Amino acid sequence: MAMPTLPAPAAEARPVDPHRRACYAVLADPDPGALPRLLELFAKLWLVPNAVQARLLDGGAELVVDLQVDGLTRDQSDHIARRMRAIPGVRQVLTSERYLASEPAVLVA
Repeated sequence: MAMPTLPAPAAEARPVDPHRRACYAVLADPDPGALPRLLELFAKLWLVPNAVQARLLDGGAELVVDLQVDGLTRDQSDHIARRMRAIPGVRQVLTSERYLASEPAVLVA
């Protein structure tokens, strides 16, 4: 009996905005599980953030995490921010966005 085969996955159907970078600033309790929980939101979407920086402030009383991700639409980045706010121990999530130049700037001497 022949084994059933699955068709090849279709091209990614997720909408993207290639010139938009979503930025997140997260303030959380200094819980060792906070950072993996934040990164998991991107991993579930097969995304790798362009930048991640985490640091403890106030003598280790709070964790600050800054993340940047390219290609998300505004709806997607807003949804991720809402999901971040629902993570236990997350105190605050601030969002911003940057638009990247479509072509590199050329300096003329």
